[in-house]
Amino acid sequence: MAALRDELSQLSTEDLVRAAQNGDRAAFGELCERFSALVLSNALRFLSDHNAAEELRQDVLLQAMLRIGQLRNPQAFGPWLRSITRRLALNRLVRRPPAKSLEPEELENWCEDFMTPLNCAIKGEEALGVRAALDRLRALDRDTLKAFYFDGLSLREMSDEFKVPQGTVKRRLHVARKRLASEIDPLAV
Repeated sequence: MAALRDELSQLSTEDLVRAAQNGDRAAFGELCERFSALVLSNALRFLSDHNAAEELRQDVLLQAMLRIGQLRNPQAFGPWLRSITRRLALNRLVRRPPAKSLEPEELENWCEDFMTPLNCAIKGEEALGVRAALDRLRALDRDTLKAFYFDGLSLREMSDEFKVPQGTVKRRLHVARKRLASEIDPLAV
């Protein structure tokens, strides 16, 4: 076991990535050892909580393990991990609202009656309106928006899935957003 670790520690990152892409778990383990601190430091840049950053590091390394076969350039392993870290951190920040104080004085400052029957009905109607507008779009626009907003794919992942350059994906997203906005409110465009 120690001999294997010594042997792996002598390999370059590119060689380890290629081995990991061919199913070598020990090579991927060595990559995790080498890049774990980098992932944690990048996670801490986005998330101020050390425990949340540790949890994010685990998620990033899991995503890297699951998607190592998608990495085209083994030399770009470090930047690739940073992009995964950034994407997952931003997803967490967007999906998890900031913690609020439970002190009575603080509660009075931000507490509003969000869940009134009227607000629930309005939100439901808005959601139905967006879904109906989405269904009226052409398939390409609808698929582009769903891949980005519902499936959470990055531009690179969408580029790979749709087999088009990232610039094309960006343009499609821009156009699809405008078309969706015009479907929702024809006077807005």
